[in-house]
Amino acid sequence: MANCNVNLTMNPEVLPSTRKEEAFNEFYTEVKEIEKRDSVLTPKQQIDRLLRPGSTYFNLNPYEVLQVDPDVPLDEVKKKYKRLSILVHPDKNQDDPDRAQQAFEIINKAWKTLENEETRTKCLDVIEEAKARTDHMISEKRKKLKREGKEQRVDEDDPGNYKHAVYVMTMKLFADMERKRRDLEQRDMEERKRKREQEIEEEEKATIEKEWQKNFEESRQNRVNSWKAFQAGSSGTTKNKNKKIRGSFKPPKHKAESR
Repeated sequence: MANCNVNLTMNPEVLPSTRKEEAFNEFYTEVKEIEKRDSVLTPKQQIDRLLRPGSTYFNLNPYEVLQVDPDVPLDEVKKKYKRLSILVHPDKNQDDPDRAQQAFEIINKAWKTLENEETRTKCLDVIEEAKARTDHMISEKRKKLKREGKEQRVDEDDPGNYKHAVYVMTMKLFADMERKRRDLEQRDMEERKRKREQEIEEEEKATIEKEWQKNFEESRQNRVNSWKAFQAGSSGTTKNKNKKIRGSFKPPKHKAESR
């Protein structure tokens, strides 16, 4: 959608019903004029449009980026893409090449999204859901007016107002999808980080165990030799003691008994 430098000072809460409708129509006319003007923006203005505050969410809708309606044939979308990419190309905007490059990449991404049948279908599904939700909202408005005994006419009966309501709902759905995608990406990243930390911990434990086993095997022969030396020393000491005892102890000679 277009530059949003629109006068939003009207306060519907304090305006009579007729004045509310007039104010809204005036507001919507101004928005449409901006959209019409944006379709022939200069290169600098197109760059500003694509990088304006809030563009992160505005640019989620590739149809919005390329300024085409969802029902426009793909070959017409491609023509619009080429015109815009030439307008914002860094070579054509050497006074502001960095921002031009950003805008150029945004336009390229939008075209790649619509060029691919699968991603284009997903975008169209979002727009169809936006229409369904808008229709439901209108239906709820009518029910409320009926309960209140009022005329069941709503602003969205006007085709232009209906289109704007669908546009607003579409932007909301794209923004919701992006937030969900980021949440899933964040959770996935945290899960991968947790698994990697667990793997590192297990690798460290395995390394320590392997090192311990290696040291244990290397010291086995030393332990065997020590035990053999101990056994040999113990055996020699016992023999010496036995030899000494046999040499020093002499039992008394047996004498015949006299009668």
